[in-house]
Amino acid sequence: MPYYESVFIARPDISATQVEALTETFKSIVGEGGGKVTKAEYWGLRNLTYRIKKNRKGHYSLLNLDAPSAAIKELERNMGINEDILRYVTIKVDELEEGPSIMIRSKGQREERGRREDRFGREDRFGRDRDDRGRRDDRGPRDDRPPREDRGPRVEAEGGDV
Repeated sequence: MPYYESVFIARPDISATQVEALTETFKSIVGEGGGKVTKAEYWGLRNLTYRIKKNRKGHYSLLNLDAPSAAIKELERNMGINEDILRYVTIKVDELEEGPSIMIRSKGQREERGRREDRFGREDRFGRDRDDRGRRDDRGPRDDRPPREDRGPRVEAEGGDV
């Protein structure tokens, strides 16, 4: 049987348990059609790139499917009917990904890195140190610049002093 990946976005005002119930419903639809769901992942409540039906966030969920095309058509028909689903996409893939998806892996890496404590205590991209207010230390004192008069005439704006 062919392999598919299906991602759907559910409305943000439903709970995560309701999203899990939707996922179970979609699993049963695929099972009735003669296929099987090899992996189901809940990616959480995430910001949308643009508004969809006046919503700024949505619950994302992934299904890896090993099913015939008739089961996929029935799954997509039910996703289109369900008013809790904002968007869905199903693509055919050559092989299913083993282990956690990239969304789950990147979430784990973010948690692993932790929060940055001292934002300006590190060197900037040119290797210069920064002080506690984020200013570069290599600028030197302002006394080495010539006085204003020695730098040339000031250009006055039309209609008043500068």
